[in-house]
Amino acid sequence: MVIWDQWKKGFDAWEGATAKLLEEVLKSPLVTGPTGTLLATAMKMKTAADAAKATWWAEMGLSTKRDQERVLHLLNQLQSKVMDLEEKLDSKSH
Repeated sequence: MVIWDQWKKGFDAWEGATAKLLEEVLKSPLVTGPTGTLLATAMKMKTAADAAKATWWAEMGLSTKRDQERVLHLLNQLQSKVMDLEEKLDSKSH
């Protein structure tokens, strides 16, 4: 038990010092600037890749994710209207 307590105290001291140093490093403009640029570049690449995939799917004559979402939205609207009409018919028949 004594060994565990000593190890735990040492670990806690190491973790506290490491966390403080790492926090200072990660807040540094020398890290945040290039990291932000890298993230922005990665997002632009993803956008371009998504557009290329959508174009490829469209050229193959298949529906894209956006097409499927649009159809699903229209189906939900139709379902809602049918349910409303069924409720009106039920209320008139009773």
